[in-house]
Amino acid sequence: MKLLPKNLEAIIFDLGGVVLNLNPQKTIDAFVLASGLPPEKVAEAGNSKLFKNLEKGLIDTHSFRSELNRLLGTQLQDEEIDMAWNAMLLDLPLDRLLLLSGLRPRYKTFVLSNTNEIHINAFDDIVQKVTGGESIQKYFDNVYYSHQVGMRKPDTEIFEMVLKRNSLHPSKTLFIDDTLEHIESANRLGLHTWHLTNQDELFAVFGND
Repeated sequence: MKLLPKNLEAIIFDLGGVVLNLNPQKTIDAFVLASGLPPEKVAEAGNSKLFKNLEKGLIDTHSFRSELNRLLGTQLQDEEIDMAWNAMLLDLPLDRLLLLSGLRPRYKTFVLSNTNEIHINAFDDIVQKVTGGESIQKYFDNVYYSHQVGMRKPDTEIFEMVLKRNSLHPSKTLFIDDTLEHIESANRLGLHTWHLTNQDELFAVFGND
C-alpha cells in the first residue's frame, strides 16, 4: 500500500483514470462503428498531433472536427464525432469524489488534466448528475485543464505553473496520475508521485488517512 510523505501539504490529481473512470478503447470502438473504418485506421488518426493541439487549446472544436474528418476520410456529423469522442468517459463514483474532497483542509487539493472543451462539457454534465447540480470546482482548491492553460502533461511547464500559482513546494506535494510518462516528468521536478494503476487503492490509502 502507498505510504504518504509525512510532510505532505498538497495533492495534485489527474482527472481521467484517477477521479473519473475512463476507457479510451470505447472511443476507438465508437469511431469504428460510426465510420465503418478498421480499428488500425482509427488508431492511426489518434496518434496525430491533432489531439495534442486540441488539448493545448491550439485549435477550436470546429477545426478539430473538420480535421478529424479529413484524417479519417469521413463526413461524420458534429454530434457523431462528439458522441464517439466522449464514449471513453465513464462514471464518476460519488464516494470517490467525496473521499478526495474530504482530504481538505488537511491538504490543498488540485486537479490537473490533459483535456479539451468537448470532454469537459460532457464531464461537467456527469458531475452535475452525480452531485445534484454541483461543479467539480467545489470539491478541490483549484482545477486546471490543459486546453485552458495552453500546456499539457508531460511538459514540465504545466507542473511548474501549478506549483508557482499556488506557492507549493515540490517536496511537499504529491502528484497522482495513471500515465507513467506524466509521473516521470513530475519526478524530475522533485514532486512525490504515485502511478495509480487501481483506483480502489485511493480508498485503501486515503480512507485511513
